[in-house]
Amino acid sequence: MEVDAVSQQTQEKVEQTLSADLIVGIVADIKEDATGGLFDSLRALPGSPRIAVLKNARPADSAAPKPPTGEKDPLLSVIPWPQQEVAAVGEPVRSISSAYQSAFAVSQKLGARACCVITSTLEAPAWDWICQLVRPLIEDDFDLVAAYYARRKFEGLLNSSIIYPVTRCLYGKRIHNPLGPDLGVSVKLFQRLLDSNGNSRAGASSMHLLSSIAPIALCGNFKVAQVHLPARSYAPIDWMNISSFVVQALGPIFLDMERYAACWQKTRGSLPIHEFEQPIPISQEEKAELDVGRMVESFRLANRDLREIWGVVLPPATQFELGKLSRLAPDQFCMPDELWARIIYDFALAHRLQTINRDHLLKSMTPLYLAWVASYARELETAGAANVEQRFERLSLAYEASKPYLISRWRWPDRFNP
Repeated sequence: MEVDAVSQQTQEKVEQTLSADLIVGIVADIKEDATGGLFDSLRALPGSPRIAVLKNARPADSAAPKPPTGEKDPLLSVIPWPQQEVAAVGEPVRSISSAYQSAFAVSQKLGARACCVITSTLEAPAWDWICQLVRPLIEDDFDLVAAYYARRKFEGLLNSSIIYPVTRCLYGKRIHNPLGPDLGVSVKLFQRLLDSNGNSRAGASSMHLLSSIAPIALCGNFKVAQVHLPARSYAPIDWMNISSFVVQALGPIFLDMERYAACWQKTRGSLPIHEFEQPIPISQEEKAELDVGRMVESFRLANRDLREIWGVVLPPATQFELGKLSRLAPDQFCMPDELWARIIYDFALAHRLQTINRDHLLKSMTPLYLAWVASYARELETAGAANVEQRFERLSLAYEASKPYLISRWRWPDRFNP
């Protein structure tokens, strides 16, 4: 991957910056009054690394805070990062992947030994948690440092119900937010990513880079850690119109299952990874704004209208269980963990075999995801934070227990032909 992955404006500034030890790409909207504190904190990192900050180019942010002498700061430079490089309306996964691609290209050009990309707004002063994410790269030579956000009960559910447990089960390490989106990456790992994605099919490198970071790190035995951080801020969810996001998020995950099958088929069980900082309690739990009845009704309609599609994806036993679920009242609605894990594995296999158009396949999975959310919401409505963690641990163990089913279907799909 070449530096022409970035804009001309960015490239010109990169040419003026001779080298850097650390690249920090800031996609998140950090308030102007926090920027000075962030820069001061980065300057105080151990070892006095030379840092280049990629920051969205805006008129109000055109100049970095200067040292008192007015001379050029020898430790920190700011490189403009035009907004159009890192944002695409309605396509957050693809746009964040583009941000990582751009940041890695700059890191390679400047000879950096680590890179960190920040896309989230958290419930903490920005400079505190950003430096916490960076330190293991600088001080302890970790190759991948992921955020372990404090978890709200009804936020980040696609990650908690599918992305995290699938990644944990496949690759054997309990990295709680494998898609970040805030990650720190060493030069050894981002070079591997650049080489790997450079050999991918045309157009795949920028689109799927984010999803490939954790699998490449875990299959390649890179040093991986996670840092406990405050809760992320999430945009409100329109639960009845999430199919496009499901396609965006899960499509690359399923593609990587094909790509790294030789790795994950040899892995059994899962192990924790090194953690920094202490878990951060949620100061105030959010109220559930989920219309469980509407979600259940969406599932019922899909069980009637999508039967033809589900019939070529799901085995008869699973279809029978879904039929029983569709007849339950909302206050009795409960989807067993083992059933949910098998459904995800069945859709992953259908995605691999291209049983039907992949986008149509994943969109047809959305009502099933809503059914899981409805079941979870009914069960956890009054539960505390500890109960939530226990609930997701049970779900993850169900994925692990069902892994032999996935391996069997993956190796011999004809034997399970519904």
